[in-house]
Amino acid sequence: MQTFFVGGLARRARGAARRARFRAERATAGRQRRGGDAPLAPVHLSLRDSRTLNLALPAPTPPPAPARLLISRGPRRFRVPLAYEAEAALLTATVSLRDATAGEGGAGPVLGEGVWRLTVETAGADGRVRRQGLALADVPGPPGPTLPHAPHPRTGTLLRLVRCRGGRAAVQVTRSRPRAELVRFEPRGDGITVHGRMVAVRATPTARAAPKARAAQQVSAVRRRDGLAVPVRPEWDGDRFRFALPLAAMAGAGPGQWVWDFRVGDLPLGRWLTDVRDLPSAFPTPFRLVALEGGGLVRAHPHVTASGAFAVTCLDLGRDLEQKETS
Repeated sequence: MQTFFVGGLARRARGAARRARFRAERATAGRQRRGGDAPLAPVHLSLRDSRTLNLALPAPTPPPAPARLLISRGPRRFRVPLAYEAEAALLTATVSLRDATAGEGGAGPVLGEGVWRLTVETAGADGRVRRQGLALADVPGPPGPTLPHAPHPRTGTLLRLVRCRGGRAAVQVTRSRPRAELVRFEPRGDGITVHGRMVAVRATPTARAAPKARAAQQVSAVRRRDGLAVPVRPEWDGDRFRFALPLAAMAGAGPGQWVWDFRVGDLPLGRWLTDVRDLPSAFPTPFRLVALEGGGLVRAHPHVTASGAFAVTCLDLGRDLEQKETS
């Protein structure tokens, strides 16, 4: 318990430092030179799937040549050509933004963590270069089944459009903190197998890892209300793991129906890398009757909570039946 407390304090301290840095970078990205032009109001500006940036701007008359979108943070700068669509009189661009931690190939700017300024660069007939920011309306869209931005499915990095000082738009890249991610669970008549993976964790246990490193990644089922822990034996394959639920120990820990959460080291296990708003409704799961090796019967309900945590509600039916027969 002391390890969980210390780990939680460290995570909160790192999160506070990161939020302070983001606020400072957004303030810097929103500044404009004295007497500079106001930010341009785009017809469309979106970041789809947290990876594809789409931009459409009203084109001036006559259209500038060339026109580019600058994506910059400090000395780093990426230039994306803006295409002129004569029929709609628009300057448009569609570009894939890549996560620096993913190590993926392909075209497109590679963005590290931080706030990236968006600037439109045009050249007039006299050769004068003009740079203007993009405005981002601070108006929330209608609620839907998904959030407006989705984390990277492998690294957990989140890219989203943010509104800086003066209404200027920027792209904020936030690395994922260490997570234990639920991949899937397989309920069967004789048990339930859970598959997961570690995200943004520097080292994962292997067959030859030191005992101390392996102990830091122990998996346990933790009963709600009283915090009773039941050890779980995971099988590791790199950063991926799987384990069978110890339903006999969970149901036999005490009479009645209990809810159990799961921890990998000091990290809670859950479905964290998702943009789904209502996880219980999107991933409904029925109750299961599981026959134990000793002849008992357990009713188990593996599910994902509204917060994203993976939990199991279980009840020892064999014990209840015995109590009813003797009462």
